[in-house]
This record gives sequence, C-alpha cells and structure tokens, in this order.
Amino acid sequence: MPEHTDHFFIESAQRTIALESQAVSALGESLAAPFARACRVVLETTGRVVVTGMGKSGHIAGKIAATLASTGTPAFFVHPAEASHGDMGMITRSDCVIALSNSGGTNEILTLLPLIKRLDVPLISMTGDENSDLAQASTVHLLAAVDTEACPLNLAPTSSTTAALVMGDALAIAILEARGFTAEEFAFSHPGGALGKRLLLRVADVMQRADEVPIVTPDATLAEALFVITKKGLGMTTIADKDGKLLGVFTDGDLRRAVEDRTDLQSTPLSEVMTSGARVVGEDLLAAEAISMMERHQISTLVVVDETQRIEGVVTLLALLKAGIS
Repeated sequence: MPEHTDHFFIESAQRTIALESQAVSALGESLAAPFARACRVVLETTGRVVVTGMGKSGHIAGKIAATLASTGTPAFFVHPAEASHGDMGMITRSDCVIALSNSGGTNEILTLLPLIKRLDVPLISMTGDENSDLAQASTVHLLAAVDTEACPLNLAPTSSTTAALVMGDALAIAILEARGFTAEEFAFSHPGGALGKRLLLRVADVMQRADEVPIVTPDATLAEALFVITKKGLGMTTIADKDGKLLGVFTDGDLRRAVEDRTDLQSTPLSEVMTSGARVVGEDLLAAEAISMMERHQISTLVVVDETQRIEGVVTLLALLKAGIS
C-alpha cells in the first residue's frame, strides 16, 4: 500500500463533505406537496409509524424510527426480511408504514407490498427513483435522489443515505412542530442521563426537608445560630417567625462579616444582622432553573417556601451538583 500525505486524506474528506452537502441542498430545493401529504399521513395515524429498510437503508430507517419515537410520534423499526417470517404481525390496521429503498426495487420490501395493501395501511416510500415499483405502489412518495454517491466508485451508499437521513429528520421535525411538542414532553422520552435530569428533576427531588432544615427565631443570638449552622452543615440558617414564615437568612458569609465588625456573638440577636429578602423558590421549580438562579446571584443556597412563605426546605448548590445538574 503506497504512503499518502495528510493532504491526500484531507482532500478526500473535503470532497466527500462537499458532495453530500450538495445532495442535501438539492433535497431541500425539491421539497413539494408530497412532503406535506406525508406529514399529514403520519399526524392522522392513530397507531404507530412502522419504518423499514434493508441494508444501509435499514440503518437509516432505524434512526428515523428512533427520532420519531423520541419526538412525540410512536414509531419502531421492522426488518423487512424478518417481516416476511413473522414480524409482519407487528403491523396493525391503525399504523402507517415508511419504507426506505434508494433503488425502489429492494426485493425484501417489495415482497411486503401485497400484505401492506391487504392491511389497508398508508405507505410512505422514500426512494431515489420516482418510477420505481416501490414509489408507484405508495400512498405518498418522497424523492430522495442524488446525482452521485460520495464513494469514488459511485457504489457505496453515502450521499444517498445522507439524503434519506436528512429527509427523515425533516419529516420528524415538521411533525414535532405541528404537534406543538414541548421540551417537557421530550424529557419523558429521555429520562436517563444529563438531558433527562435537566428537564425532569425538580427542586422537590433534591431539597433538604423537615429536621434537615436549619431554622431559628429572630431573637436567637449569633452564638445560637452558629450552633445550628454547624449542626445542620449547610453553611447557613433560615430565620422564621412563630408561624414558620421566612423572615431572612444568616449565612457563613454574614457570620464572617459579624466577626470582622467585632459583633458580640453571645448577645446580638439575629434580627440585627440577618439578610432579609432571601432568594426563594417553590418546590416545583426545575432543578436546572434553580442552579441557574444561583449562578446569576452568586449564591449557594435557596430557601424553598410555599405560597404563604412558610419554609418547606432548603436546596443547595452541592445537592444539585451531586444530582448531576450543571
């Protein structure tokens, strides 16, 4: 095998990217009424969207099904060869089918056409040939043709699979927007990992409650507040009236300032040195919003209160970070 320079590899990659970019641009320019009809077919489907494809088109079909499912459209992938051997039973009369084949003549998919017709389910095809058997048999045909593959032999599916993938993404996003799909709904499809935590985890899930919350009265001395702060380990204490309503907070920063001012710790009541107007949140607030609030105001603790300002808990920056919110 001959030695190649860095320029050789970079030039090859740039050519591939340019060819696939051209294919995607041409795809956008060719969109017309059939695309809108395909969107309506999916939106009117009361069951699931069944996506199928063979070979490289099958990999793209699986990704399209996953994108649809995660953006509010129940969908799954069925392998066309397996469908001919029992998996056709996964398709019901309330579903619709999206079939991918660049040639439009994939035997494994064409074999399924009589069965799809018998079920009387809508068939959306995505091919590179509008005159192909698959295209002609479809309820709606989406043309995803490319002039040439990025492969220098014009054989390996490259530009054509990219075009099909982009067409699938365009379909999924158009349907997402038509449904008015929200970030919170998206989170329910992605409960794991950082994304799910940012969109689902709420202050109520991570806050300190009940006996864990440091609370003192406004007539407590600085020394008594210091004891509570040390015992609870949150670097602060809340100050509440006799009804448990928040009056203010006293933090380790307030304590340092009191010491610097030579304030008498044994006799000075908290009412004279506490910080009034503390930052508060409700327990239903998203944890991600709580950490953003802390960053904006450069604080490490928020007091959780109800609608009457009664103290319900405390949420700390450390607790949010431990929960994976950042």
